[in-house]
Amino acid sequence: MPQGEMEVWKQHPHFATFDQLHRKPEAKEIAQRMGETSIKRSKLCVNCHYTLQGEAGQEKAVAGVSCESCHNAAADWIKVHNDYGGPNVTKAMEPPAHKKLRLETSIAKGMNNPVNIYLLAQQCYSCHTVPSEELVNKGKHKAGTEAFELVAWSQGNKTRHNFVSSDGKANAVSPPERLRVMYVVGAMVDLEYSLKAVAKAKEKATYGITSAKRVAALKQRLEAIQAAISHPLVGEALTAVGNVKLKINNEVPLVEAAELVSAAARKFAEQVDGKKLTAIDAMLPQPGQYKN
Repeated sequence: MPQGEMEVWKQHPHFATFDQLHRKPEAKEIAQRMGETSIKRSKLCVNCHYTLQGEAGQEKAVAGVSCESCHNAAADWIKVHNDYGGPNVTKAMEPPAHKKLRLETSIAKGMNNPVNIYLLAQQCYSCHTVPSEELVNKGKHKAGTEAFELVAWSQGNKTRHNFVSSDGKANAVSPPERLRVMYVVGAMVDLEYSLKAVAKAKEKATYGITSAKRVAALKQRLEAIQAAISHPLVGEALTAVGNVKLKINNEVPLVEAAELVSAAARKFAEQVDGKKLTAIDAMLPQPGQYKN
């Protein structure tokens, strides 16, 4: 990560997790309810709150949420990602064809590259929807980040670390055409993961009820988006969620619906030109609403 991006990320609450989370009373209370003696060693905590590193055959928390937490372990893709066409070729000199191949190859090798908005959204919502019923119902952990929305939560000063696509000096907000696609894909991926959460629910309690309510709210948001842009891929996602019952012990149909939503979201991220989505501009969070 370039130096500027590292300095920005060090200001973020995610970065501070390693030193602070295990000291918070509410975190200690959740761990106690779950029978965990160490937050940094608990599988319930580490996957979302820490960066893990293999050490002597075991995984160990070595940092808070860091580069590899969001972009995936770099061993398989870092060399490809940093090769702009030869030892003396800089990023500014990289031929377009080489850049395209470099990005495709790094993603194929496991990188969650932010050029792919679906992968970016997937990484966020996999934790911000909370993937554990027991952690919520028994541990009293929040059932996801209720107000989480991809544009608002990715563009704040302490979250955004976008030096690469600017001049290398300014931490630029994503351009409007990217924000439009991000808004739609974010809603679809949130729906995907919320459906998966309902699918996991085995009892009618906080986790399942909250997740089902989240699905209903996202359906309404997508309906508003669809009313503005009338896009077939948004239509596919709405059809998928409209045909499934939001109830406990209904795992197979719910997962199938989530996968249909996922497929539509992937295609939307890869195929849709944000310049053609001006009709949703009024729906986008404004800078004053960005989460810092």
